[in-house]
Amino acid sequence: MMNTKKLFKVLIIAVLITGCEDFLGVKPQSVLTQEAFPESAADALQATNAVYSTLRNWHYHSGGFPLADIMSDDAHKGSNPDDASNTVGPFDNFTHSVTQDGLDRWWNALYQGIRRANIVIEKIPQVEMDASLQERYVAEAKFLRALYYFDLVRAFGGVPLVTQSEAPLKVPNSPAADIYTLVENDLMDAAAVLPLKSEYEASDIGRATKGAAQSLLARVYMFQGDFTSAEPLLLEVINSNEYDLEPNFEDANGVNGEQGVESVFEVGAVAGNTGSGGNQYANTQGVRGTPNRGWGFNRPSIDLRDAFEAGDPREDATIIELGETLDGITIAGDGTTPDQTTDEQGNVIEIESYNQKVWYPGNNTTTQFGHNRRLIRYADVLLMAAETLNENNKPTQALPYLNEVRARARGGNNAILPDVTTTDKQALSDAIMHERRVELALEGHRFWDLVRTGRAADVLGPLGFIEGKHELLPIPQSEIDLSQGSLSQNDNWK
Repeated sequence: MMNTKKLFKVLIIAVLITGCEDFLGVKPQSVLTQEAFPESAADALQATNAVYSTLRNWHYHSGGFPLADIMSDDAHKGSNPDDASNTVGPFDNFTHSVTQDGLDRWWNALYQGIRRANIVIEKIPQVEMDASLQERYVAEAKFLRALYYFDLVRAFGGVPLVTQSEAPLKVPNSPAADIYTLVENDLMDAAAVLPLKSEYEASDIGRATKGAAQSLLARVYMFQGDFTSAEPLLLEVINSNEYDLEPNFEDANGVNGEQGVESVFEVGAVAGNTGSGGNQYANTQGVRGTPNRGWGFNRPSIDLRDAFEAGDPREDATIIELGETLDGITIAGDGTTPDQTTDEQGNVIEIESYNQKVWYPGNNTTTQFGHNRRLIRYADVLLMAAETLNENNKPTQALPYLNEVRARARGGNNAILPDVTTTDKQALSDAIMHERRVELALEGHRFWDLVRTGRAADVLGPLGFIEGKHELLPIPQSEIDLSQGSLSQNDNWK
């Protein structure tokens, strides 16, 4: 298998420069307007690669910080207590506002990716080139446009719906249902065209696949409570035999599992700064202090620690503890951050620790930029299938998929993590949600899982969550101001 780092170096270079066999035939940069681009098959490749490059934009990751984890019961803001206390800190207790720092950057990054996708979808069919490759590029762009719009609609609700490369100056909110329709249609179109993972050449490993489109579409259906539509998609992905669980749980997010059997879709990166292909997502959460791997945001909560069953190896593989040794490096942590934080009654409410799932071998900040963020992995597909089958009143069919995930986690130790056997719908639903929490912890799923299943108010209420308000983020006030009255704010944020 080709090293995914090599592929994304190629993608990065393709985005940054324009190549041509005849240098004299290259139009001056000043006239490389949208009307003149893309013109050739090489341009079409470059334009498609540019849609992927949004994934490495630091702001693509919810404005640069793992907000979906910080807003959940899995994590706290982290970092030094004073660092970003006024910008990221409010998401920890749901005191964020319509002018909160970062939301505008996330919004803009997603629409940047959508515009790039629109250029491919609109312009590449006009380019004279291989028809099958042309069709695939458009399908890749539709997958990515759906991914970006899904982030927008679940985070902000009804947002501007733009499907042209040049948008009007004023675009009002579209109903969330219309956004979901576009997302679903894009993913159905993509799944009908994209190759299976095994059908890609080694040089293209990391591009969107049929399985990725089907898995994302199932996730979209589940977020809307449509388990009937999600079920066949998930079963087709499972029965394709394109994916499996990594034997070692740590490899599911680690360097040894990059673009491996468990990877359905991930963001490729190379060690180094963002200009050379790095992804700052992991650096934001990397160990703060000694070794200096990052800023230390997204600290695992005590509640998450308590959620792991006795002996579950995933706890150690999820949380970096002070004094632990990883890749020969001892984790001393940040000298200005308390090892433990207590409340007025002396109860420990936070422990200095870090997200091990973003650990990348090395001992400085730039190596941390090499982490590949997994957006969809096969364990998630299995758990979505288990949940969907249970919701569709097929508990006996759901259990094997749930227990497959638990079996990998126990690593052959039959004294821990016994198979779940209940077929009671509610009990099984609770077991699946628990498994999603501990399996996918700190990967950005927990908050959305609580919202879509209607459990957010009960679980997050003590943290400040208000039902009817905090299911959505506020549309950035700066965008509303720029819209000159065409955009309206979400309910209870006005």
